[in-house]
Amino acid sequence: MMDQEFIPVYMLTGFLESGKTTMIQSMLSDENFSAGQKTLIICCEDGEMEYEEDFLKKYNAEVCMLQEKEELTSLKLKELNSKVRPERVIIEYNNIWGIEYLSRLRMPPLWEWVQVITLADGTTFSNYMTNMRQFLTDPMREADLILINRCGPDFNKSNWRRQLRAINQTATILFENPDGSTEDGVTDEDLPYDMNAPVIEVSDDDFGILYLDSMEHPERYDGKTIRLTGQPFPHAKLAKGFYYFARYAMTCCANDIQKCGWICKGSFKPSPAAYIRLTAKCEKATDPEGRTVLMLHEVNAERASAPKEKYVTFGTI
Repeated sequence: MMDQEFIPVYMLTGFLESGKTTMIQSMLSDENFSAGQKTLIICCEDGEMEYEEDFLKKYNAEVCMLQEKEELTSLKLKELNSKVRPERVIIEYNNIWGIEYLSRLRMPPLWEWVQVITLADGTTFSNYMTNMRQFLTDPMREADLILINRCGPDFNKSNWRRQLRAINQTATILFENPDGSTEDGVTDEDLPYDMNAPVIEVSDDDFGILYLDSMEHPERYDGKTIRLTGQPFPHAKLAKGFYYFARYAMTCCANDIQKCGWICKGSFKPSPAAYIRLTAKCEKATDPEGRTVLMLHEVNAERASAPKEKYVTFGTI
C-alpha cells in the first residue's frame, strides 16, 4: 500500500434491496472514482446481489461479510486494517443495526469518514416512512447524499423532497428514474421566491439558489422576468452591448472564489466595482458547447448598494 495521509471511508446505508451493492459496484467501475486502489468492502448484510470474484479481482477489492451487529467491533476493524491494508474502505451498512452504533466504534489510525450515502427504494418509501420511520430516517440525518431510486413518473418527488429536507438541511437529494436518469425533485413551490409573480424578486441571500436552479433547469425561467442585485462584469469574449452579470461565490474555501452568474444583453456599462439592481427578461439559449443555458435581457438597471454578505452562499432547497 502506498503511503497515505488518510484512508477515506465511505458508508452506504439503506434497507435490504435498496440498491447499496449495485451502487458500490458502479462506484468501483467508475473511472472517476477508481484508480486501482485497494478497497475493503465491509458488508453488513446478505443482499439479493452478490459480489462476483472476477469483479472484485478486476477492481482490486476484498469483501468482509458480517452477519451480526456484534461482529462489527473496533477490534474487528483493526484486524481488517492490518490484514487487508486498504487504501480506502466502503461500509455497506445495515439500517436495522442503528446508525448510533457506529459512533461508538473506534476507527483504525488514518481511517476518516469522507461521505455517507443513504439509499431508499421509491416503491417502498412511503410505507417505510409511515411504519419504520426512525430506521429509515436516522441514517439520513447524517447523510451527505440521499438517493431515492426506482422512482416512477407519478411519484410525489416534490413532497418527498420537502420531508427529506426537514430531516437534513444540507444533504444533496436526488431521485433516480427507472431509465437511470436522476433529478432533484425541485418544483416551483419549493423555491424561496414566487415563480408566478410578474417580476420574480430574488433576495441577496437567494442569489445562489437562483444560480444553481437556473443551471439545472433553465427552461423553468424561460420567458420569466427577474429582479436581483449583482455586478456587471466586463468579459473579453463578449461583444459590445453584453456583460457578465454575477456575484463572487466561495465554492469550497477562501482560495476558491469564482464569479457565478449569467451573460446579460443590455446598455449598462460594465464595471467590476459597481453593484446594480437588475430587472431582466430570461431567455433559454444554447452556449458554444451545445448546452442549454439561461441568458438575461436587461429591462432596467440601477446602481445599488453592495449586499450585506460579500460572497454568495448556496442555500439548500
